[in-house]
Formats: sequence, structure tokens, C-alpha cells
Amino acid sequence: MLNARLQALPREARDTLFLLAVIGLILLPQVPNLPWWCSTLAAIVLLWRGTLAVQSAPLPGKGWRIALLALTIAATYITHRTLLGRDAGVTLVVILLALKTLELRARRDAFVVFFLGFFTMLTNFFYSQSLLTAFAMLLALLGLLTALVNAHMPVGRPPLTQAARTAGWMALLGAPIMLVLFLLFPRMAPLWGTPSDAMAGRTGLSNTMRVGTITELALDDGIAARIRFDGGRVPPRTTLYFRGPVLSQFDGREWTAAPRFQRAAAPPNLRVRGPATGYEVTLEPTNRPWVLTLDATPARPELPGYELSATPELQWIANRPISDLVRYRAESFTQFESGPVRRTTALQSYVALPPGSNPRTVALAAEMRADPALAGAATPALVQHVLQRLRTGGYSYTLEPGLYGDETADEFWFDRKAGFCEHIASAFVVLMRALDIPARIVAGFQGGEINGIDNFWVLRNSDAHAWAEVWQEGVGWVRVDPTGAISPDRVGQFRRLAPQPGLIAGAIGAMNPTLSQNLRAAWEAVNNGWNQWVLNYTQSRQLDLLKTLGFEAPSLQDLALVLLALLVVASLGGAAWTLWERSQHDPWLRLLGQARARLRQAGIELPEGASPRQMAERLAERFDGGAEPARQWLLRLEAQRYARAPAEALPALRREFRRLAWPR
Repeated sequence: MLNARLQALPREARDTLFLLAVIGLILLPQVPNLPWWCSTLAAIVLLWRGTLAVQSAPLPGKGWRIALLALTIAATYITHRTLLGRDAGVTLVVILLALKTLELRARRDAFVVFFLGFFTMLTNFFYSQSLLTAFAMLLALLGLLTALVNAHMPVGRPPLTQAARTAGWMALLGAPIMLVLFLLFPRMAPLWGTPSDAMAGRTGLSNTMRVGTITELALDDGIAARIRFDGGRVPPRTTLYFRGPVLSQFDGREWTAAPRFQRAAAPPNLRVRGPATGYEVTLEPTNRPWVLTLDATPARPELPGYELSATPELQWIANRPISDLVRYRAESFTQFESGPVRRTTALQSYVALPPGSNPRTVALAAEMRADPALAGAATPALVQHVLQRLRTGGYSYTLEPGLYGDETADEFWFDRKAGFCEHIASAFVVLMRALDIPARIVAGFQGGEINGIDNFWVLRNSDAHAWAEVWQEGVGWVRVDPTGAISPDRVGQFRRLAPQPGLIAGAIGAMNPTLSQNLRAAWEAVNNGWNQWVLNYTQSRQLDLLKTLGFEAPSLQDLALVLLALLVVASLGGAAWTLWERSQHDPWLRLLGQARARLRQAGIELPEGASPRQMAERLAERFDGGAEPARQWLLRLEAQRYARAPAEALPALRREFRRLAWPR
């Protein structure tokens, strides 16, 4: 019934509705990234325009369009506080595309909408380059090409399926060119990324930690990074600590990173031992400059397009935020020591506490120091005493510890006795500092899981973790994970706190518990393949491709030469195709055209549609029987076509044509 109603519409209305549907497909993935008013207004405008098309009603006047444009510009400025930048620019482009449909009258207007649609389609990749986004935009591309082809078919009412077939054939013909340009067009970092406007990290890690924020992050099961260990040799699970920001300043409730240190080419005072672990990381965009590495990494990771430097706290920092999916190699040592081995004045900042904060925790530290069993105890003994308290004191690891007040350490040690990793690490470090032991918090990721499909080690946002480091005389900084004292399986077996599954995932899990996991693993493996082979196709991989082609030390110049050579070959192939295609035209018509040209040289002008018999008659009239061989040849040419003479007669006619003495 719907198809019948669409068939009954005038062609202009049908084509307009199709174009509006394609625009809706382009804008749909952008809805989570747009202000609510922008998505709502765009939907209203598209529905309005569709109603006008169905009713064959006149379009709104210029005043309406100017008023809507002014309103949206003002709303964009109020929302983003600017008209520049990625987010504000995308908002304006979306609104302009929707408003342009309100003046869709002539073919020129349609072409403007087409090309504005192509541009808007590309803006989807500013926010996501996932496989789903790419698939949705491929459908949108085919839709826009179909509408464009249909607009070039002005006569009659050609079916959209015919235009769609032509558009699909055009896309198929362009695919080899796209593949060659993708493989060989030089990758230059400034041209291939657009920084985000905001600095809100997607992994949830920050250079500040207010107790309670990582609890919310544990509900996010999205992927933060994928790791491929060399040879598939995964280190012991209890050593899989991936280092993020180090938090050392405390105001009583919030932990922050120390002011920037002088960066270096390698972490100072890092002493490693044991075997090295080589691996490759595919890091999701974080909009932060932190480069995630396994503790500890003495050498600079190999991250093309970025300049990396190390801090004294063993963290690697890039020269700009990582706003795109990146891949890099690193080599780490899970057995290490760092920092000074003798107490220095620089360590005093790691024992500082706000005056008057967490008084009961400070009093607990004083009691421990006064305990004869701990009199003169060194740092390891005090640490073990506190960890034993966590094991036996009724403390629990929970996702919902409740709302903490200002004295977070006091509440944890004496009142609630429950918390997530950040509560536990914060309370532990506060107690260590009250004992005059330098201590700090490290935020990062701990654990992960193997994807059995592609054998990548997967870190999720729910693997975000916070642990402590304490300074020990003669050793330096030592990792202590107090969460492991309360919940050993969080560190050893990676018990992940995760949200309840959705309706569909829950139903699948109820029917077959392993099916849901296998489906997710398969989908993530497919996405990882997309990330590895498409999104992470870097300049270094381009040069590696040239090595496989025989170049010993390929450079960008070699890349340009190969691309130029392929373009020349493609051009010659196109010329050969053109010549072949011309040779496939009707040889009978070509021979008739050559005969018409000979008659024109003899002064006989004939219409383009003249038949061979008409040519023969004109020839006889002009030369009064003096051109009989040519006249007979023309009659035989007509007989070959219309008397269904054998096909092999045409080559004979062609040879005879060359021998004939045509009159002049």
C-alpha cells in the first residue's frame, strides 16, 4: 500500500522524499553528538519539507528561512560559546543542510544539497571511525549518489532502482582508485586528525581523582585499549598494571597530579631486572596526552606522529592529546624499582596532608607508632600491618559504597569499611602519610581479558583501577595494591564489576550464557581488525608495503613515484579501454559513416539519418551512372544489414571499400 502511494506521487515529490530520507540517514549517527535542540529542529524541518512535498504546497518564504537561520546561529553560539571549532561547526553544518531543503526548487538547489550532504556525511568521522559508522556512511554515500544520478535523468519517471544500479556501478568502478589512494597516498599527521574541543577523557582517567568517580567508570564496559603481546606470552596476571597518571597532591577530598616535572628521554632512577615484555598497544582516543604502558617502560614507546617524553613518576607523555585511535610498540619490565634509595627533601611532598583533615586516621597512625610490636618498625612491616587490618577488619570491596563526606579516609577506616579501589587506595595512602611514609596514588588499568577470536588482550574501562606506591629505604618506590588485600580475586582473577546487561543481551545470556560472550568476542574481533588494518594504516605501514615490493629503504619520494607510476598505468589502461570500447561500436554504422564522408568529399551533402539506398540514389543522380561500383557497394551494404546476409560479408565490404575509386 505504501509503495502504491509513493508510485502515485509526482516525480518531484517522490525524489524529494527520497533525498530527505538519505539526509535523515546521514544525520542519525550524529544525534548523540549534537545539542538536543539541533537534532529536534533538523527533524522538524525535514518532516515539514516532506509534508510540503507530498501536499505539493508552496515552500516557506525568504523571511521564514532568514528567521530560522538567525535563530540557529544564536542557539549555536549560546550552546558552544563560539561559532568556530569542531562541535559548533558540525552543529551549523547540520542545520544549514536541513534549512537548505526548504528552498529546494531548482536542480541547482538540489546539487547544493547533494554536496552539502557529502560534506555532512564526512563530519560523522570526526566523532567515530568505527565499523558501524563506516557502514552507515557507505549506505548514505550510495543514497546520495543515487539521488545525484536521478537528478541527471530529467526526462520521464525513471525508477529509483535504475539510478541506484548506476550509482552502485559508479561506486564499484571508483573502489580500485579509492584502494590505491588509501594504500599509497602519503599519510601526514596534521591532515588526518581533528582535535576535540573538550578535554574530557573517554577512558575515565584524569589528572584529578575525587572519591567516587572511578566507581561510575566501573559501569562502563567499553574498550579502552587492545594489546598484542609478542609471541602471545602474557605476563603473570598479578603484574598486569598499566600505568596512567600519578596523583600525589591531596586537599582532603581530591587527589591531583603534581605540577609538571622536567620531562626526559627516559624515566630517571628506573632500575629494571628480569626479562623484558614486548607488546603492541592499540589505544582508543582519550583526548589526553598520556601513553598507556605496562609498568615499567624504560625506553620511549614507538608512536609515529607524536613526540614522547618521560616523567620522574614513570609516566610517558605525548606532546599533544591523543584524539585518534593510535597504535604503538613498547617494551616493559614487570620487575623494577624506581626513585631515590635514600630519603631526600623531594620526598617530603609525598607525606604532606592538609592540616586538620582526617583526624581519626592521623590518630590511628599515632597509635600504631606507639604500639610496642611496631616500635621502630620499617616501612615493609608497617605496610603489612595495614594490609592485615584490611584483610581481617571487616572491610569489603563494593560498587556502591554510598556517598562519602569530606573526611573520606576516616569514614572508610572507621565507619563504612566499604569502598571501591579509589576509596581503598586513598585511605591507604592517607594512613601511610600519617605514618610519615612517602606514598602516592597511581591510576590506570589492572587486569584485562583475552579475546579468543583474535587473541588480543583487551582492557576495558571497567578495568580502570587505582593503587598505591610507597617509598622504602634502600629500595625506592614499591607498588602496593590495598584492594588486593580486601578482594584478592579483583587482582588475581580479575573480578570485574559490570552493569546489568541490556534486555537483548540478558535474554541471550539467559538462554545460552556463553553465546552472548562469544558474539561479543566475535564482534570485537571484527572491530579490532578494522582498527588494525584501516584506522591504523600509518605512514610506517605504507613504507613496509614498499619493502614487500622490493624497495630496500623506502621513502616518501619512493611512495610518490609508485603512486605516479600507478596513475600512469591507470591512465594508459583507461585509454586502451576507450579505444577498445570505440572498436565495439556497430562496425556497420562506422562503415556507413566512412561512406558518407567520401560522398561529402564528392560534394554530396546527406542528412545524418540517410540510408545506404538513399546515398546510392543521390550518387546516381549526381554522376549520372558514372559511379556504378560505388552505388552497387552501397546497395550491398544495405543488404548486409537488412537482408540478413552472412556476417562474414561485412569484412569483405570493408576491404572492397578501401579499393573502390570513389568519385570526386
